[in-house]
Amino acid sequence: METVELPVHNGDRVVTDLTVEVTRFCAGRGDGLVNVFAPHATAGLALIETGAGSDADLATTLADILPRDDRYQHRHGTHGHGADHVLPAIISPSLTVPVLGGEPALGTWQSIVLVDTNGDNPQRMVRLSFVPA
Repeated sequence: METVELPVHNGDRVVTDLTVEVTRFCAGRGDGLVNVFAPHATAGLALIETGAGSDADLATTLADILPRDDRYQHRHGTHGHGADHVLPAIISPSLTVPVLGGEPALGTWQSIVLVDTNGDNPQRMVRLSFVPA
């Protein structure tokens, strides 16, 4: 298994597209699986269409599902930060994609994205691991 750590600066974005970086990592590796893992307590990974409004729709949906208020027992950090800690139970912190001929075998409109509602930490790290067939 080959693994690299990918630094990600998400700024104030909830959804950050990682598809180009994952594709670059898979290049020349043949067939296998790529696992993408976010080792953070407040982030997840998803396959969505980007650039057509779905990323904004996802951010809005998460704001509806996980309101930023005082209902959470986890209360350190910014107001409503407890919602950030519930996110990985809804959006998994890892995903695995088949790799064929050195390219992630994604659907036509699928992109690999980091989902992170925690604006307190704009610097993240994502671990990419390739398992050959």
